[in-house]
Amino acid sequence: MERFLIAAALIGGASLAQAGGFRLSSPDIKAGGAIDKKFEFNGFGCAGENKSPVLKWSGAPKDAKSFAVTMYDPDAPTGSGWWHWSVINIPGSVTELAADAGAVGGANLPKGASHVRVDFGTAGWGGVCPPQGDPPHRYIFTVHALKTDKLDIPADATAALAGFMVNANSIGKASFTAKYGRPKAK
Repeated sequence: MERFLIAAALIGGASLAQAGGFRLSSPDIKAGGAIDKKFEFNGFGCAGENKSPVLKWSGAPKDAKSFAVTMYDPDAPTGSGWWHWSVINIPGSVTELAADAGAVGGANLPKGASHVRVDFGTAGWGGVCPPQGDPPHRYIFTVHALKTDKLDIPADATAALAGFMVNANSIGKASFTAKYGRPKAK
């Protein structure tokens, strides 16, 4: 029976860690819901507050030594999606990121954690900012439990390089998706 439940969870898109209870949530953004404008980027024609939401996780694999958090838009019209946020080296004792932990400079991150440069060209939160008139984009928030205390990557690494290192060291992950769209310009 246990094998059947794990197989069913995998077919349903959950990772083994999620099947085992690893969960990610936000009091600011409901899974499957719409993202509030305050989390919108401020630039490129967007005029939000560009502040990251609170994220909380629980049920991580017991062997997790650190965490990484990402936010990705697979619907961005780039051919490769758009990385909005990447945080690495979050200590294994941490179970949440506070509001505006994504501030450039890292002052609001847990001690030891650091931002990775995202597709906006900065190391910090880059809020939602889909093209006007596009159907709402999906934004995937993910926390990765890692088997290492620290990822040793260059300070100017891209989100893709960080993603490679995160996935190579991941022992579980938990995600949720929310949507955001901007009406067509008048």
